Amino acid sequence: MIPKTPANARELASLLKQGEGKTLEFKRSTGELREALQAVRAFLNGSGGMVLVGVRPDGAPEGQQVADQTLRDIAQALDRFEPPVNLPVERLPVSTGREVLVLRVEGNSDSIPFTYDSRPYERVGSTTRKMAQDTYEKLLLERTHSRRRWENLPADMVTLKDIDRDEVFRIVSIAQSVGRLIGPVGRSLADVLDRLGLRENGQMLQAAVVLFGRTFLPHYPQCELRMARFRGTGMAEFLDQRQIRGPAFKLLEEAELFCQRHFPMPAKIVPGQMRRVERPLIPPDAMREILINALIHRDYTIAGGAVSLAIFDDRVEVWSAGAFPRGITPALLK
Repeated sequence: MIPKTPANARELASLLKQGEGKTLEFKRSTGELREALQAVRAFLNGSGGMVLVGVRPDGAPEGQQVADQTLRDIAQALDRFEPPVNLPVERLPVSTGREVLVLRVEGNSDSIPFTYDSRPYERVGSTTRKMAQDTYEKLLLERTHSRRRWENLPADMVTLKDIDRDEVFRIVSIAQSVGRLIGPVGRSLADVLDRLGLRENGQMLQAAVVLFGRTFLPHYPQCELRMARFRGTGMAEFLDQRQIRGPAFKLLEEAELFCQRHFPMPAKIVPGQMRRVERPLIPPDAMREILINALIHRDYTIAGGAVSLAIFDDRVEVWSAGAFPRGITPALLK
């Protein structure tokens, strides 16, 4: 449990008697600001806590003189946190001209893990230590899949009439036929959307529009697919191109059809066989997985930029808008 911020000398004395622990850290002065912020970082990545600056390790509140420059130094140091943090500095007088600075940290944030100068820390008992790499990567993944993603936010002004009912029940029927959706889903459109988690308290979510919307302009330009078949290995000449806006499942189906029409089909004659053996440039199952990933992992917070499919004589290129999660690099994935 995070200690209550002391409002006076008596409350401070009571707090100091507890001593340093899982949610409480003492620092003698801002000369130990870096170490204090390591503790802040650990509290942010855990269940919260409090750092008291101006307290000796034995719990004696000697305080320090606090000038405007002191507060500016703390503010500048806090700017080096990623993601950014808003951490007001509270001041508690303990003697004439001397104060204890209180940094109170709320934990269990959706934004963890936090880093300071690109380094994560965690709290173990009364000790602040560098976070293990696998723990840091796990927290990054959890943050990426938090409830506050774009697709889980309410879709303003979107109602049931903006959802393609036929498309919803078509996909539900397919999902049930292959065992992907078990149990009753309801007969009304509202019931089905609730069952799929695409409504919350009667409010349509952004994901409902991406999956089953009717209209995508002007508010959802990201629901777009651009496809092109080029002659040869460059982009100088088109053989075919299409640009489609629609719900995600239809975009996937259109992309698959485009691939079927335009994939180069290398073939060879096998001795003893009447027919030549044809092999598509990319196996269909692999191509489907690539297209699904492009649609699923697109960063839908980016309104511009369509999912793009380009087919050449010697290769296929697929693009979708987005970046690596914060803290993840290509080198780290390897």
